[in-house]
Amino acid sequence: MPKRISRPKQEQFEKSLRGILAYNIRFFRFENGISQEELAFRCELDRTYISAVERCIWNVSLGNIEKIAGALTVEPWQLLVPPQ
Repeated sequence: MPKRISRPKQEQFEKSLRGILAYNIRFFRFENGISQEELAFRCELDRTYISAVERCIWNVSLGNIEKIAGALTVEPWQLLVPPQ
């Protein structure tokens, strides 16, 4: 049985760019109905890397932001815009 993907809560993101990125990745992942594992597969990254980015543990290179955005079918800049 696939894991249930929970919608992120806006108040969970930090007011830092890293927190905004983490929130948006999770939000767009939820909107696409895909797991961290599936996103990682599409990006050719490790699932633990995606998990750490969503938890604001690791910094992300611009190249990986592009990979993640492409896998989520959004523009890279959309991952860096604060939620409203």
